[in-house]
Amino acid sequence: MKYVQSGAILRVLGTILVLGWPPASGWAQPKLTLGVPGVPAIFSDTIAFVADKEGFFKKHGVDVTVRQLETGAAASRAAVAGEIDGALSPTPLIVSQVSNTDVPLVGIWGMENPDWLIGSTDPNGSCDGIKGQPVGVDSVGGARSIALKVMLIGGCKMKIDDIQQVALGSNTGAAMIAGQLKYGVLHIDDVPVIEAEIKKPVKTVVLQKTSRPVDHYLLIVVRKDKLAANRDAFVRMLAGLIDAERFMRNPANAAKVAQDAAPTGRSAEFAEKSLKTYVDMEFWPHDKDGMTRANIEAVGKGQKAVGNIKDDKAIAPFERLIDPTVWRDAYALVNKR
Repeated sequence: MKYVQSGAILRVLGTILVLGWPPASGWAQPKLTLGVPGVPAIFSDTIAFVADKEGFFKKHGVDVTVRQLETGAAASRAAVAGEIDGALSPTPLIVSQVSNTDVPLVGIWGMENPDWLIGSTDPNGSCDGIKGQPVGVDSVGGARSIALKVMLIGGCKMKIDDIQQVALGSNTGAAMIAGQLKYGVLHIDDVPVIEAEIKKPVKTVVLQKTSRPVDHYLLIVVRKDKLAANRDAFVRMLAGLIDAERFMRNPANAAKVAQDAAPTGRSAEFAEKSLKTYVDMEFWPHDKDGMTRANIEAVGKGQKAVGNIKDDKAIAPFERLIDPTVWRDAYALVNKR
């Protein structure tokens, strides 16, 4: 009789796995740590905070710790070292790392629309004016630094060596408010915060979306061996992000999302205003994986052109960089529920 009961239990467990049902309440959920960039966090991280605080990760049967790291580059290094399970990191950085050194990372979810711009507190700020000037970035070789190189080439027709990079982590906006810098690489949501403090408009010198319409911003990357060993947990994590994006898209939830975005350091008022701008530009992918081949391949070509992929290295192919099956299974899981 005990044997029959055990067999029945195994059959039920098998059904749960096949159908993608989340574990029952009280069962131990698999644990993952997702590293996100910025201390304070950048606004792109909001989707992870919402998935955590609104219970979407746990709804799908996974216990995710969202861990803030100083930069997206730091997050990717932590993922490679096995210190965290996944990282939200700049796509240009990942493409360059994989192409140059074949780091064992693969993308499973992405954000295609960069929100970078070169801003200036000088109303006469321009491409001509930026030459030779200090420009705030996160770190040399970090996300802001890479975006700066792209925008200088595409928007100002100059090289990174034509300006001075100043590494400030997430504090470029604060340095501009303090008058320490006139130019900085900013996120769209940085602009109203700076303007509110300095009581004048921030001049947009170059917008990355304009200078490179087909591009890619961030990828959630995981080690290939971790993905193979714990694939179901990563599927459940992405299911939580899918639900979080749908929650954020609903205007009725805007105030709650603004509260969940507190780790970004934005006031609820600024966060709610930024949310609408970002939803309208589909900053977070809506019912798709955010990893279109043309966008990923454009990043590879761009990184090769600016010298971030070494001359003796080939651009890593799309199939090496991206695994679309994890999101595909996560989407099926969400819609099945």
